[in-house]
Amino acid sequence: MTSLAPVLRRRTRGRSVPAKAAVNGLLMIGAAYMVLPLLWLVFAATKDATGLYSGDAFAWGGSLAANLERLFAQDGGIFLRWLGNSIGYAGVGAVVGGFISVLAGYAFDKFEFRGKRPLYATVLVGVLIPNTATVIPLYLLAASAGATNTIWAVIIPVLCNPFGVYLARVFSDGYLPAEILEAARVDGAGPFRTFLQVGFPMFVPGFVTIALFQFVGIWNNFMLPLIMLQNRDLFPSSVGIALWQSQVQQNPEFSTLVIAGSFVSVLPLVLAFLMLQRFWRAGLSAGSVK
Repeated sequence: MTSLAPVLRRRTRGRSVPAKAAVNGLLMIGAAYMVLPLLWLVFAATKDATGLYSGDAFAWGGSLAANLERLFAQDGGIFLRWLGNSIGYAGVGAVVGGFISVLAGYAFDKFEFRGKRPLYATVLVGVLIPNTATVIPLYLLAASAGATNTIWAVIIPVLCNPFGVYLARVFSDGYLPAEILEAARVDGAGPFRTFLQVGFPMFVPGFVTIALFQFVGIWNNFMLPLIMLQNRDLFPSSVGIALWQSQVQQNPEFSTLVIAGSFVSVLPLVLAFLMLQRFWRAGLSAGSVK
């Protein structure tokens, strides 16, 4: 039996080499699929309209400053307003919507109430429904309430995120010990005080993760503001850039505005990920240690 061990190890090692190569190859293809478009966008933002359609796609141009200057000056600086709208919609939706998701997930996990299972099943069904399928019903509801073409038509629908509620319940079940919450109740803390002073500090890494998912989802949301808004001053950057894209055929110079606007629109997402990394590095159980 002992003499067979080296032979078995060599056979296992021999089989693992092709498997590792295949896995690494798939990972490299996936990384290239995600990185190359962003890399192309960086190089394209440095080119003028002629350079976009000629030469090497990954060659550095010399028009970045000119493109950004034209971008921020176009139509009286309308892009800065669109960018501010995106930050407002995504920021409010991420913070408020993330907190609502945390409250709901905490309640589904730690409390017993009538209709709990059917309600949670409805949440899970909501995870499976694509956002685009709910745009028209949401528009009809907003129209009946007279809320179309207002910021509330964009903000209120994104405050409810079934996937965020699901993540919050999973996090609450795994990282909020019931014993600690019960000890707080024994000490006289009510449900809200227990959550705010004991549960939520332990929930911070999960809240940040949910809020970041919310922020990215709202930032990239296109159909909802496109349907809800008619006032150009209320557009987020995604809809504004699409408006410019529709004019490229009549005026090819708008292509540099689209590329530069897309480049600038990516930067807040990159900054958000970089700024919030420390919460993930601290570990999901960091809140319980504190």
